[in-house]
Amino acid sequence: MSSIARGTLRPSRILLHLVLLAVLAGMVFPLIYMLVLSLRTQTADFSSFWRLLEGPFSLANYVDVLDAGPFDRYFLNSLLVGAAVTAGNVLFCTMVGYALARRHIPGKAFWLVTVIAVMMIPPQVVMIPLYRMMVAFGWINTYWALIVPTLVTPFGIFLMRQYIMNLPREIEDAARIDGAGDLAILFRMIMPLSKPMIVVLAVYTFLTNWNTFLYPFLFTNREDLRTLTVGLTFYLGNQSIDWGHLMAGASISAIPVIILFVAFQRQIIQGMTAGAVKG
Repeated sequence: MSSIARGTLRPSRILLHLVLLAVLAGMVFPLIYMLVLSLRTQTADFSSFWRLLEGPFSLANYVDVLDAGPFDRYFLNSLLVGAAVTAGNVLFCTMVGYALARRHIPGKAFWLVTVIAVMMIPPQVVMIPLYRMMVAFGWINTYWALIVPTLVTPFGIFLMRQYIMNLPREIEDAARIDGAGDLAILFRMIMPLSKPMIVVLAVYTFLTNWNTFLYPFLFTNREDLRTLTVGLTFYLGNQSIDWGHLMAGASISAIPVIILFVAFQRQIIQGMTAGAVKG
């Protein structure tokens, strides 16, 4: 009976896998096209994708891009800012999320509504007040202006709060009976139990910060403080027709994002699945 059931389900599973493969091909094809285009010279035939595959291929475009400006400095700036912002969001969003989920604090409902309301405000609305604040602090053309404004985000707070609310309270009660304080419970119990969602928050925060352009462009005008997105934008402005160099620069910017997703894809899927199951 079970073999018959499996036999009846097999065509549907094959169809499902074919649909998923088609969706995957549609998502991966632009990346492949970008990579192939970045390996061809300006004299290549761009009339079709199949003509591009005829070769020859070369890394000359990448060498030219890296020689055209201090892209190594841009890369390190983006890496430094992204790592600092990600670490801050993981720590502070988890702490605030734990307080809103577990602790009895005055006006907790008000603070939660405030967090949700801030999520609805477009970043362009606070652009001018935030810029004036950075000027008042003397942080223009400093790493502080690139890190501090996004060191904690309402989305991260809400995400961690929702996840921590579904963790069993019995473990915390047992720890309090043993004499553990709030910080011990947070760092020794809540954070390890929240590892899947912390990975999701960390990857999301890093990717968002890695790809951001508005604030790094607004708060810095020195070349040695430019992030990769800003530096690449200035480079692309001078390469409006040279598709090989354009795609080489875009590929350099996309490589860390792809590596990060491949390295943590299991944790990302686990965290997103756990969040969906737990509400």
